[in-house]
This record gives sequence, C-alpha cells and structure tokens, in this order.
Amino acid sequence: MLKKHVRNFNCLSTLCGKGVREFFHRGVDFLVKEHTFAAAFEKGVLRPHLTSPKKLSIVNTLSYRTKSTRKEDVERKWYIVDAEGQTAGRLFSRIAHVLRGKHKPDYTPHVDTGDYVIVINADKIRFTGKKLQQKEYVRFTGYPGGQRIETADKLLDRNPVAVVEHGVRGMLPKNKLGRAMFKKLFVYAGSEHPHAAQKPEPFNF
Repeated sequence: MLKKHVRNFNCLSTLCGKGVREFFHRGVDFLVKEHTFAAAFEKGVLRPHLTSPKKLSIVNTLSYRTKSTRKEDVERKWYIVDAEGQTAGRLFSRIAHVLRGKHKPDYTPHVDTGDYVIVINADKIRFTGKKLQQKEYVRFTGYPGGQRIETADKLLDRNPVAVVEHGVRGMLPKNKLGRAMFKKLFVYAGSEHPHAAQKPEPFNF
C-alpha cells in the first residue's frame, strides 16, 4: 500500500494537498528506517524528485544556469562559400545564420558571436522562377524625384555584390548589433579573394 502511494504521489498531492504530503514524508521515514536509499531506488519505490530536500539533495542547481557569452570570449572562424548555381534566398538565410552565430551552442542574442563569411562568384547566383525579371530593388538618391527602381537581372549585371549584400542585410537585426554582424561579410563577384591568410574553411551549413 505504501509503495502505491509513493509512486502516485504527484497525482495524490494535487488532489488532496497537504495531508498526502505529510503521509508521504512519514512513508519516507519508514523507508529510511527499514531500507537504505539505494535499495529503495533500485526497487523503484522511491524516486529522487519525490524526496524531501532536507533528507536527500539530488539536483545540482548550478546545471540550470544559462551561461551568456561575453564579447571578449568569442572565438571567430572564417568560412568561404561559392555562390555559383546556388539559390539566392536559401543561401542568404544560411549566411545570415552564421553571421549571427546561431550555429554555435553558446549563441547569445545580445552579443555578436558570429563568424566571418567570404562569398565568391556572386555574379553566378541563381534566382528561381521569374524573379530575375520581376523582382525589383528600390532605392532613393536623396534628391527630389530621386527614386530609382531596378530589376534583379539589371542589378546583377551592374553590381552583383549589391545583390548578395542587400539580401543578407535584410535577414540581420535592424540595429547596432546587426550592423556589426554585417561587417563580417565579404562578397566578391569573381573567384578570387584577398583573405587566403585567414585560411577560410568550407561553408557547410
């Protein structure tokens, strides 16, 4: 009978309240007198999360603490990605993911924990469907009547770097932290880049 009450303590304490808790603690005292805690655990009569904190301390509360990474402790890597033949939006989202540092287990939202990303062959990126002809990029020169609208194919011919930068920037936070993350992106239209000394790793995300 005692075992049954111990195993169903969660349900009984919810239904009956204080009286059942007192009965349970009396049962724990009985088990301590008659058996060791180890024997009680092996038999399944007593579970760690049901025991009184005064009698047995099982849970290490330090394990519940969430560690926030400091900017001084961030270790950054360099990655290189070849944009040739890759779909624009899908590539931009993966790049933004790495720039923010969300691929790391110690990701902290208010700290720039991201890595550096090098993009080559930006002029050979791929748009699906009719986006090359229908997608429009709007900018404003700052002068009256200075609105400029340009389709994706024209901008890709004129400045392919701007296509990648525009897409990735839109997927980063719109604040000071996002601007710091964007500075870790380096885009080049061709296959050459001046970052060989950083020994960039392949971009496998």
